[in-house]
Amino acid sequence: MKLHYFYKALGLILIMFALFGCAQVPPASASAAASSPVLDQILARGELRVGMSGDMPPLNMTTKEDKLIGLDADLAAIFADAMNVNLSLQSIPFADLLPALEAGRIDMIIANMTITPERNLKAVFVGPYFVSGKGLLTKRSTLVTVERVEELNSPDFTFVTLAGSTSELVARSGAPQAKLLTAANQEQAVQMVIDGGADALIADFPICVVAAFRYRDAGLVAANTPITYEPIGIAIPSGDPHLVNWLENVLDGLRKAGIMKVLKEKWFGEPKWVDQLK
Repeated sequence: MKLHYFYKALGLILIMFALFGCAQVPPASASAAASSPVLDQILARGELRVGMSGDMPPLNMTTKEDKLIGLDADLAAIFADAMNVNLSLQSIPFADLLPALEAGRIDMIIANMTITPERNLKAVFVGPYFVSGKGLLTKRSTLVTVERVEELNSPDFTFVTLAGSTSELVARSGAPQAKLLTAANQEQAVQMVIDGGADALIADFPICVVAAFRYRDAGLVAANTPITYEPIGIAIPSGDPHLVNWLENVLDGLRKAGIMKVLKEKWFGEPKWVDQLK
């Protein structure tokens, strides 16, 4: 996967700073194979294999040409370029990502995966590289600036969520005084907001952002920030502290150089990619 020159140049510069800034860790080529099993295999193979589901826009999504794009795909490309290896993006159903990592079929997961204690028992997580959570999709300007779920706890509000989802649990526990409706699918829930049957949809923040892009002519907007905290991390196999250190340093460099902010603005601030999706 070829990067835009801007990202390629910055990625290479950042990895140079990262490596020189942690001189206590030897380069992968000078370390014993057993000391850095995953990183050594990536370099020897000449290819970084990254798994993502391809159905979680705008972090990772599939185009009409079956190409994986999004913030996750861009981040994977930066990592591969900094390692000077090819990138293999693999579309894997979300539930099968961790088993694929454990089986050694992929080297890492960059797939809008929330860091949880249960998942952390199966893999090492680096990050978070992105903070997500529940978001709001609404036509009411007063709800756009909401930052905490407790601000929604009023009988003056009517919300809709997907039936049986974690969003429903968040709404019932965090805003018990508000009226809550449920929908069979996201499309039905979005239509209820468009028609005025609900003040807002409560759903995963990226889902709200994408819906705001797709239905902007209906006056829908997404709240500025998530109303709950969900740290999104990179999952890698256990037993490779060198790879952990490498990823941490590169991510730190990307943050300090403002590249993570640029990537977020690219995918969350510009709706140009919407028409590319299936």
